[in-house]
Amino acid sequence: MPLVHIHLVENRRSQAQLRQIADVVQAVMRESFAAPARDRYQVITEHKPGQIIAEDTGLGFERTDDIVLVEIVQQGRTEEQKRAMYQALAEALAVETGLASTDLIISVVANTRADWSFGRGSAQFLDGQLE
Repeated sequence: MPLVHIHLVENRRSQAQLRQIADVVQAVMRESFAAPARDRYQVITEHKPGQIIAEDTGLGFERTDDIVLVEIVQQGRTEEQKRAMYQALAEALAVETGLASTDLIISVVANTRADWSFGRGSAQFLDGQLE
């Protein structure tokens, strides 16, 4: 169950476009990370212009205010799955939204089953309510 935080510059996209980006991310999570149906946890945050500072790490990329930064908290994905997800997300966002691949930054963070509670103050994985 990936928890996805999508960061963008405010007022660059309509609500429909924001939802389209979130839908594309979810489709890739289902395909590349085998996320189950109805396992969708996403937070979209729009930042004022200038509040996302993303240089190119010396790679020669030209970034624009169309930047999308995706943070994914997940458990148990392999390096192969992560690489496939990076590529699939860049391709899908380019096709579906026109996002330049140089305006996409993805960070994947790992955690464990003990790090999740889905409500009621319970650790559903540890208590056996979820597998």
